[in-house]
Amino acid sequence: MEARDVRQALVRRPWQYPFGAWPWRAAAYLVGGALGGALACVVLLVLLLASLLLVGIPLLLSGGVALGGIERLRLRLVDRRPAADPHRLPAAPGLGAWVRTRAGERATWRELAYALLFATVLWLLDALVLAVAVAAPGTLLAAPLLLAADGRETKLLKSVLVTSYPGAFAAVVVGALALVVLSYPLGLYAAGRGALARALLTSGERDGLGEVIASRARLVDAFEAERRRIERDLHDGAQHRLVALTMTLGLARLDAPPGGPLAERLAQAQEEAGQVLAELRELIHGIHPQVLADYGLGPALADAADRTAVPVDADLDGLPRLPAAVESAAYFTGREALANVDRHSGAGRARLTGRHDGRVLVLTVEDDGRGGADPAGGSGLTGLADRLAVLDGTLTITSPPGGPTVLRVEIPCRVRSESSSPRTASSSGRA
Repeated sequence: MEARDVRQALVRRPWQYPFGAWPWRAAAYLVGGALGGALACVVLLVLLLASLLLVGIPLLLSGGVALGGIERLRLRLVDRRPAADPHRLPAAPGLGAWVRTRAGERATWRELAYALLFATVLWLLDALVLAVAVAAPGTLLAAPLLLAADGRETKLLKSVLVTSYPGAFAAVVVGALALVVLSYPLGLYAAGRGALARALLTSGERDGLGEVIASRARLVDAFEAERRRIERDLHDGAQHRLVALTMTLGLARLDAPPGGPLAERLAQAQEEAGQVLAELRELIHGIHPQVLADYGLGPALADAADRTAVPVDADLDGLPRLPAAVESAAYFTGREALANVDRHSGAGRARLTGRHDGRVLVLTVEDDGRGGADPAGGSGLTGLADRLAVLDGTLTITSPPGGPTVLRVEIPCRVRSESSSPRTASSSGRA
């Protein structure tokens, strides 16, 4: 099994470690730290001076957030595990909402603490380790070339008793051995340096619950698979039998004496079987609508909007095919929101919009009803919010007394790579 980080590579195969890619990755990580830290030191001084004038505190926070994002990306050099972004999505668009959200997060202040440590101490340690573990052996490896040059390089070699070509080639051997031996402390330091960055720049709570979140995601997948199986069994089994029963009752009515009590009872039985069949079809549609599986989220939500008693203006153009779990969660959340508009809002009109920017799916349902909606009052959205949380999504409701009520769903997701060009869906509600 391939090592996931530099420490694991060093411990599992210590004899192969110096000749693999991990020492070079560790050195590249420290070179980036030394250069980036020097730049961060200058930027930090500027932002601190601006903060004294009470205009740079948001800049200081944004600088820490930006540095945290860069460092999480750089961490992949010494640790293949993804470093999760610990930040929440702002509840509303705009710079003010972003600043308020970030200022209220512990992750932002941990990133600022890391930035201060990085700009004052860590980059100096990175440079010192590189000088001892890479620069010094590198100088010995270049001894023959430096001996042939004039100036400071020759004086440098004389300081380590290299005054002739035999001594220079001996220095090459020593430098190569030193480079191999010092690759171990170099890797250990880089591993510790990466562990410190991961501890400060990723959410410890998220890391601790990572396996729980993964298991919840697996449960959601299993639930979806079971729901599809129930839908298939109802569609292929019970529905077909009800259709056959309806046809049999119809044929029996033809054989019964017209106008008699038997014909009347057969007609009543056929009518009731037809009603059961209609209810079963509606139930199958609610379990997992075929339009969602075939055409995606946009057409499925447009169909749900057309079925809503309150006129709904649907703006769902350009929604691509997304992962099945995301489409399912977004569809049932949107459908439940539209059902609440029907049952509770007293609205005359509603609006449904969906957008995907390549990174986040945003779904909003707005109505002009009486407002005052309380998700804790049994609206059915609490369970959906828990389901969205499994996908790292959020559900927010703004509903002041007197309205309007706005429900907003955000689910981080990428466009499904195997999807073809998406079909667009747009629906305008019934007048």
